[in-house]
Parts: sequence; structure tokens; C-alpha cells
Amino acid sequence: MSRELNVFDAELVEPDIVVTPAAAEPGPRYLVTQHTMLGPGELPPLADQRPAWQDHDFRLSDEDVADLAEPDLAENTIINRDSTTGAFEAWCAAQKPPRLAHPCTTATYTSYGLHLIRRGKKGEYKPDSVGQYMSRIWNWQPVDLRPDPSRFKGRLRVWKKEWTKAGGEVKRAPAVTIGYNVRIIAAIDETTSIGKRDAFLAALAYSNLNRESELTDQLIGRIKIHDTGLYVVTATSKTDQTGKGAGRFIEDREDLQLVRRARAWFAVLRDLGADAPHLPVFRALTVKGELRKYPADRKRGVLMRPGSLDARLRELAERAGVPYIDGRKVTSHGWRAGANTDLIAAGVPLAERNTAGRWAEGSHTADTVYDRQHGAGARDPLAQVPLYGGPAHAAVAQARR
Repeated sequence: MSRELNVFDAELVEPDIVVTPAAAEPGPRYLVTQHTMLGPGELPPLADQRPAWQDHDFRLSDEDVADLAEPDLAENTIINRDSTTGAFEAWCAAQKPPRLAHPCTTATYTSYGLHLIRRGKKGEYKPDSVGQYMSRIWNWQPVDLRPDPSRFKGRLRVWKKEWTKAGGEVKRAPAVTIGYNVRIIAAIDETTSIGKRDAFLAALAYSNLNRESELTDQLIGRIKIHDTGLYVVTATSKTDQTGKGAGRFIEDREDLQLVRRARAWFAVLRDLGADAPHLPVFRALTVKGELRKYPADRKRGVLMRPGSLDARLRELAERAGVPYIDGRKVTSHGWRAGANTDLIAAGVPLAERNTAGRWAEGSHTADTVYDRQHGAGARDPLAQVPLYGGPAHAAVAQARR
């Protein structure tokens, strides 16, 4: 057991009966923890009771060991985790005397968190970044030996308030709203294979409110092309790690022309012999429009890396003359934010936007993080209040006479 247990001598007696235990014959010993729940007349488990496990109950087969050795996290997640935990291990090793990083104590965890906060106050990090780093370290620790993060989180909250009051601002990618996206797509040469891919990429990223990892992992068999639109199944996402999947029908539009562009790109894949249902939709191409070849032992196989796709969308925005929007650098996440921002302006309810963007049910992230109006914005609720002294005021004054 991972928690310290208290062992008590206990005996069940009738009310108002005083029992003096005999010194020579001690009663049974029971295990009682803060999780113990007993019904009327029920006794706790005996202290010496243990399951009848044998050696073979703890053994895994060679096949089991090989399966467990396979990564169970996304490639980007593994890269970020390894970078963060590597920095933590280096810090622990540099302490005098050195500290144990895995598993670490609550004191070590807290001390490192305070170290990052101090560096953040000097301008190296932002509060959200420090929070992400410490969360990765906490998740990396053995489940039954994870440190208590409460003291660190308390100091992080205080620093975040101070940082915000001092003018700190979380800078997020600008929204690539429909006007910008159409402009970006219009600058693409769709007579080439690469252009056909890029045009469909930009159209789908916006229409399906895709995260970049969802686009790179999308398979051909999960997109059904109809005359009036596309039926797209997103197998896994940030809020669907179990792979339950989410499908939705996206109606075609004259400005994005999803159907035409999907058919054009799928025809290219067919000509390249890369249109099997289990293959990815978006493929890296050479300058001649041929499939890029990868080493046989590449972890992602023929899947594009999310970073490569992000770089491609940034390049498309730059070619169209909009590498920056409102002074902020365009990234692939801007297409997701742009669609949600346009949906809010059109009055689409939060529940529908959560479904379209695969945010968790009841989440307000689509409103608090992904509503990124351009400039000063145009949806001031105070604008609905009639001007004082205007027609409404005159009508009220007339009614009072």
C-alpha cells in the first residue's frame, strides 16, 4: 500500500458493557484507514490478511513487456515531456547535495517550481508555461508516489495575479477568420499537386476547426465526399484520448469549395497510389509532386509531423501577405480560432461550437480562449443601449407628460 496505515486493536462490544482485555490473550488486530467504511456489525479487515498471491501473479510475458514498451502518448507530447523532465533531472543533479528526480519528494517538486517562478519573474517564463512544465513533471512521477503540488500551485496563482496586474498578457495565435482564409487560399496555385493539397488543407482546417495533430492523423477512409459536403470523422482529439471518435457533416460553401478541393486532392492521391482508406489524407510531397520517402523505421511512418503542417500553413499565410494579423504571428491554431470566432459572430450557441470543435461538453474554452476578435472588436453589448436623448428617451419623456 502506498499510504501509511494505522493499525488498531479493536473489539466489538455491546453498549454499556465494559470489557477489560486479557493481557495474555490479545484480541485480533485490524487495519483502519481514512477510506475505511463499515456497515452495522461489520469489522475492518484483519491486519494480517493478505491476498493469496504467488510468484506467477506478478509476472508478465515477453509479449506483454514488448507491448508495454510501445509509446502510449502522441509524439509531440513525448517530446515536450522528455524536454521538461530532462531539465528537471539536470536541476536535481546540480543541487548540493543532489536530489532524486524520479520519484521526487514534495519538497523537491515545490523547490523546483519556486525556482521556475523566480526565473519567470526575471522574464524567462510566463505563468502558464511554468504551470505546464510542472504538470508534466507531476504526471511523469510514479502514480502512488506523486508529490503534493498544492503549495507550488498556491505560489503560482499569486504570481499569475501579480504578472497580470503588471501588464502581463497571454499571447495567442490570431484568428484566421473566413476573410483571411479565403485570401490565403486564393494565393495558392491549385494547378499543381502541392497546390491542390494546400488548398484543401486550409479549407478543411477552418471548416472542421481542426487541431494540427488531428489534421496530420486524419485518414482517407474517415472522409466521405458527397455532392453537398463532406462527412468527416475525427478519430482522436485532445478531449477524446480513448478514440471514441466524433463525426460531423460539413456543408459545402461557395467561398471554400470543400467538395471540389477534396475531390481534386483525392484524385492526386489516387494517381500516386496513396488513396487506401488506412493511409493519411495529407502527405508530404517533393517539389515535383511525388510522395516524399521516409526511412522504414520512422516512428510516424508516412504521417506528416504536426510541426511540418504548422510550418506549411504559416508559409501559405506569408505568401498571401498575411504572416501577421493584429501584430501577432499566424500559426495553424489560427484556423481553429478563426472558425470559432466567426461562429460566435453568427450567434451559434456554445454547445454547438463545442461539438463542432470537439471541446469537452460543458467547456467554456471556445468562449474564453478561442474568441479572438480582430482589432478592438465589434460586439460591444453596451451598443444595444439606446443613446440618451435619442428617440427612445424622447418617447419615454412624451409618455410621462
